[in-house]
Amino acid sequence: MNTKTVGPLRRKGSWGRRVATGVLGTLLLLGAAGGGAYAWLRATSEPQRAGNVDLTGLGGRVQVTRDAWGVPHIRAQTDEDAVFALGFVHWQDRAWQMDFQRRVAQGRLAEVLGEAALPQDRFLRTWGFQRAAQSALPALDARSRRLIAAYTAGVNAAQGRGKTALEFRILGYTPEAWQDVDTVSWSKLMAFDLGGNYDDEVMNARVARRLGAGGLDQVTAPYPANGPTILSADEVGAQSAAPQTGATSDVSSLPHTPSLPEETVAALRAHLRAAEALGMQHVPGKGSNDWVIAGSRTTTGKPILADDPHLALTAPMLWYLADVQGSELKAIGASIPGLPAIVIGRNERVAWGVTNMNPDVQDLYVEPEGARLTSRQEVIRVKGQADVTITVRESEHGPIISDNGGGGLNFADAGPRVALKWTALQPGDTTMDAFLGLNYAQNWPDFTRALSRYVGPSQNFVYADVDGNTGYYAPGRVPIREGWDGSLPVPGDGSREWRGYVPFEALPHTFNPADGLVVTANNRVVPDGYPYLLGNTRNWAEPYRARRITDLLTATPKLSVADVQRTQLDTRSLVWADFRPILLATKPGSDRARQALGTLQGWDGNMTTGSVGALLFEAWLMQLQEMARDELNDATTMNSLSVLNQLRGGGELCAQGGQGDCAALLTRTLDAAITDLQARLGDDMTGWTYGTLHQVASNHRAFGKVSALAWLFNHHAPTPGGTNTVNVARPEHGTYAQTHGASYRQIVDLSDPDRSLYIGSLGQAGSPLAPHATDQMTRWIGGQYLPMSTKPADWGNTQTLTLHPAGQ
Repeated sequence: MNTKTVGPLRRKGSWGRRVATGVLGTLLLLGAAGGGAYAWLRATSEPQRAGNVDLTGLGGRVQVTRDAWGVPHIRAQTDEDAVFALGFVHWQDRAWQMDFQRRVAQGRLAEVLGEAALPQDRFLRTWGFQRAAQSALPALDARSRRLIAAYTAGVNAAQGRGKTALEFRILGYTPEAWQDVDTVSWSKLMAFDLGGNYDDEVMNARVARRLGAGGLDQVTAPYPANGPTILSADEVGAQSAAPQTGATSDVSSLPHTPSLPEETVAALRAHLRAAEALGMQHVPGKGSNDWVIAGSRTTTGKPILADDPHLALTAPMLWYLADVQGSELKAIGASIPGLPAIVIGRNERVAWGVTNMNPDVQDLYVEPEGARLTSRQEVIRVKGQADVTITVRESEHGPIISDNGGGGLNFADAGPRVALKWTALQPGDTTMDAFLGLNYAQNWPDFTRALSRYVGPSQNFVYADVDGNTGYYAPGRVPIREGWDGSLPVPGDGSREWRGYVPFEALPHTFNPADGLVVTANNRVVPDGYPYLLGNTRNWAEPYRARRITDLLTATPKLSVADVQRTQLDTRSLVWADFRPILLATKPGSDRARQALGTLQGWDGNMTTGSVGALLFEAWLMQLQEMARDELNDATTMNSLSVLNQLRGGGELCAQGGQGDCAALLTRTLDAAITDLQARLGDDMTGWTYGTLHQVASNHRAFGKVSALAWLFNHHAPTPGGTNTVNVARPEHGTYAQTHGASYRQIVDLSDPDRSLYIGSLGQAGSPLAPHATDQMTRWIGGQYLPMSTKPADWGNTQTLTLHPAGQ
């Protein structure tokens, strides 16, 4: 997941003044006392990382050895003690991040951030993330509950050490004790960030209202018929399942869709804005790459598995690298603070990676008059002000999300009642069993058995083991719809209900595929012929990354780890290759435009920081992506494939205000792009290099826009990559900042797992004062990795903290 600065905190006013007041004393103290004050802050916030400590809740001694990059290598005699230690180091290094995450799930941000966070709390309480987590906890198996309890004990043991993160000091509050449900609640936020199409349905409803159902394919292009799919027709044909009757993804055959008035759409979009402020929004290029290569295609004769999840880049970074070994649990890779497991990584025998599968697991239901509704009261505490009480209503489908809009709208203002049905809000979510089970898997049967417990967010899992096997599975609850495709809101009268879920055995999967290669990049999963509808044709990411990865991996007969590294870091733009002939045929409207076209004529499509062509192309593409805004009267940004289809076909959206054509649009948008860059960078076009504007923005989620603190907590640097390159680094519309990208990279060599590699986007520590706050960032940008090794010889300079059971 996750996330960028909480949106309302960008506003100046009471929040900014409170933070400024809170930090002013700290800054004055630093100025007056110099190094002494800095040392005091370090001493009161930095945890103990060496020596010995006695802790209640441990069963035996545990060694925690942090390597040269701050990665903990945990060695315990039992799995419970190993997970206890993981909870302990998570809180030591990421206390603020963990507390903030659970406050998001609980809808309790305003309690510490004030009135500015109320829209987020309204959204979070209405959807009921915490309630869903509470219902999921009892459904977990005994091992998961036991490990979660051990993790909770470890977190609380670290809390008891008395160190205080800077954020707690600035905001003036003490975090509460960790609870088991706090671990489960984070998985619900991940499910929202990576699953469903609620935002698409809201946009589609507006598009259909203004342009008709046919406008959907214009604004959001269907996945190309010749686009690469994860599984081949042969692999799909090997799966036996009964066909889904009446499945359709053809807009022209969709049943009547209720029309939503503008005020209802506004209420739904208020929730979207609240989610966006939390960084949980759909953006082009937000996804992941992973692939697995069989030994028949590698120089070692054993598989190589690679993964790089593309998520929001924040400070601190989402992931926390860890090596956790108990009696049976022996896993290394990327964990998430708050979760008692390695989420992406390997153990001694098995490696796995994940990307977003993008099935449609959400539907909006327009409830009829007289529909039975229940209601509950939610009390939101607001720092410095009176409590705010909201009413949350639910139908049989789920919460009425047209209520309690992020802008303060309530159901009296919003018109028709729109309910959300979503797999992640259904009872009995056992996804945590799956993630913990993967850590223990020793072979393909273990792996698939663990995934059978997976609910959401549905992901593409790639697999490899030391015996040379490779595989792929796409687990999760995927609704069966008969006669409709879920792309638009439907009536809640019982005519458009889910008919269960796709059976686990029938979900897309393959084991030891004949061609020895599985590539996933959020592209379409299956070709025509698969018996179930996973989503409509607009659900999938554009095909560029999947095509480029496949081209690179099939160009070399035998691949090495170095070849895989080069593929992960590739910044060649296939988007530019498609646009090039169209853009270069543009009639220039000025001498500056003629100069820009000359520069683009000589550009090779590589999105490097020193390239002028890369910046010109992305700036021009940004302007073209706005072509539907006059028709829709909103800030819709089209993806590059949709723009390309309009330009190739002389589409209606090229017209501005009903006038002009695509040729005129190209001339006008090139001039607009040049004007924008000139205002930002001056008159000398030769100095308009990509990295001047395109910089990673790893911003703090609460203080990122608070000027008194941003300099301390945020981290920026020029980065390569662009829209839909393999090394995804899409420039944010309007700012050119890279806010999303490869949040973690791993390459697992199954011929010698300890020669595997991994890297995070920033650093292990959450405190900006800590030595490991940003020490992975330069390596991450430069395409370097850390050793993903369980061997002490590979750890460099180390510090060892020994945890002892209290009283022994």
